[in-house]
Amino acid sequence: MRKNILVLAGSPRKGGNSDLLAEAFMAGAREAGHEVGIFRTAEKNIDDCKACDACFSQGRACVFDDDFNDLAPLLERAETLVFCTPLYWFSFPASMKAAIDKFYAFIIGGRPMKVEESLLIACGGDERVSGFDGLVQSYRLILEYRNWRDRGQLIVTGLTGKGEVRKINALDKAARLGRGL
Repeated sequence: MRKNILVLAGSPRKGGNSDLLAEAFMAGAREAGHEVGIFRTAEKNIDDCKACDACFSQGRACVFDDDFNDLAPLLERAETLVFCTPLYWFSFPASMKAAIDKFYAFIIGGRPMKVEESLLIACGGDERVSGFDGLVQSYRLILEYRNWRDRGQLIVTGLTGKGEVRKINALDKAARLGRGL
């Protein structure tokens, strides 16, 4: 069954390890016949949520005019959401966290999201898988709160230099995740 997949990418480093993982995942998903789009949070201007509770009241998701208003329609159409991110201080990078925080608009605005399932693809310099616990737990809580099904997690440790992911089999694993949907 063809799915509409949205990759929410958090890397501020073009061509960095998580960027390469996102591209590999998307190639695999397209190979399997899915429609795949990407939203690169680091290239966007998304301010923090002000909790003004005026979501969707003025013809757009957020009454403040930032790039979340470009992301919201993509979230409304996506059936699968992929969080693809580097690890920053044991969690999501700030640009990605700002986008996630504004998911609040759908709750306050009473707008449905089609998302039924999600995946987490993350990489970082920490050699320990436990160093990703904060990120993984945040992801799990998002799934639980939104009642989304977890379709997989790929955690790649020990990557600091740009492109190091090419030296290991993680790109193949990301592509397999995409093909497996």
